[in-house]
Amino acid sequence: MTLDDFLADPASRFATVGMADTNGLLRGQMVSVGSLKGIAKNGMGMAPAQLALDPTDAMLTIPGVNDDSGDFHDDPLVLDPASVRKLPWSKPGHDLLVLSNYTGASAEICPRAILKKVLARAEQAGFVPKYGMELEYTLFDETPESARAKGYRNLKPATMHASHDLILYQVVQTEWYEAISAICEPLKIDLAKMHEEIGAGFMEACIGAGTGVEPADQIVLLKNFIRALALRQGKSVTFMPRWNENADSQSIHLHISLKDKAGKSLFWEDGQKNGVSQTFRWFLGGLQKYIGDMTLVFQPTVNSYRRFAPGTFAPPGLTWGYENRTTCFRLVGHDAGSLRVENRLPGADSNPYLTAAATIAAGVAGIIGKVEPDPEVIGSGYAQEPSRDFARSMPEAIERLAGSDFAKDWLGPRFVEAFTSTRRCQYDEFRRRVPDVELERFFDLG
Repeated sequence: MTLDDFLADPASRFATVGMADTNGLLRGQMVSVGSLKGIAKNGMGMAPAQLALDPTDAMLTIPGVNDDSGDFHDDPLVLDPASVRKLPWSKPGHDLLVLSNYTGASAEICPRAILKKVLARAEQAGFVPKYGMELEYTLFDETPESARAKGYRNLKPATMHASHDLILYQVVQTEWYEAISAICEPLKIDLAKMHEEIGAGFMEACIGAGTGVEPADQIVLLKNFIRALALRQGKSVTFMPRWNENADSQSIHLHISLKDKAGKSLFWEDGQKNGVSQTFRWFLGGLQKYIGDMTLVFQPTVNSYRRFAPGTFAPPGLTWGYENRTTCFRLVGHDAGSLRVENRLPGADSNPYLTAAATIAAGVAGIIGKVEPDPEVIGSGYAQEPSRDFARSMPEAIERLAGSDFAKDWLGPRFVEAFTSTRRCQYDEFRRRVPDVELERFFDLG
């Protein structure tokens, strides 16, 4: 069904207009079909203060939006007719979902609009990125209320043991897997793979590669509707990079290749080691040179940095290697159609639009600047000192992004100002808190 089809259908009643906030949560409104006709032409007003909200609606500060100079005004969201899909549980006539993004000044801080800007700049340079994403999460046999009542401790995961690729647990949870598959059809999510991951209740769902904003749209939808599915089944999921000290790290891995406008792979070259072209090498060089200063995009919350505790399967530094999961940038594939790089840095709490935008920007800039990568890592990357590193704490990540001329050039100075401001607010709020573990360690005898 197209947007025009829905508007023309006399049975149509209401549609949902959605916009992804900075956290990747969908926000929006249900509007009547009569209202939708006007919105399709003129856009829909929504306060850009939505982009200052943390997941539970704690209001963080964006200068000029919700500080002492802000007025909480509305700016227009423009509908993307190509994004139309159906809500999985709604009745016909109420089931249309259309995605949108800000225009005008607020586009400078809108994740979906920023990705569109970066994609347009890559295309102007002659490059067409093709990318897909893997989403990791943990499923619990807990309602949100029961998890809260337990203080988020001693929770019951969906499976008892770590079970990487274990068919037994996959079969036992057939209803969950089939339910995800079922919701992906109306949502137009190209679900390519699902499997058990390396912890109790730990799972992964992957979407197929595509171009434009569509892959990022799909992973945003998948993440939001996996949450909704769990709630409807009396369960909970978390995408926290580290939800307790015994859990492994959770991430969103981004697989990306590059083609020219004629559709030819720019990463493959016959006769080269593993088929890696000079263009691909420059792309890797760009990832290594620029991504460290954009760590905050890939690690956006105070919890993100717990993912890199010793013993977790997280990247050891900004390293690369062919078919090497102990590096940050893992080269995968064996021919022109499959050769790509997997960016393993983003946490499961990262915004897919921003993750894709920053990765594409860094790689394309590497090609334009002919940036040579550091030597390939052979063997375990955990046993070697990385030549380049990302930010290891939130304060460092904030300062590196705030001072990055590259990020200001590609993602925009207004985005850098707004994003670092909200992250400082979040960090300062949590800096005032006293964690339970500190009380346990120091209260009596500290």
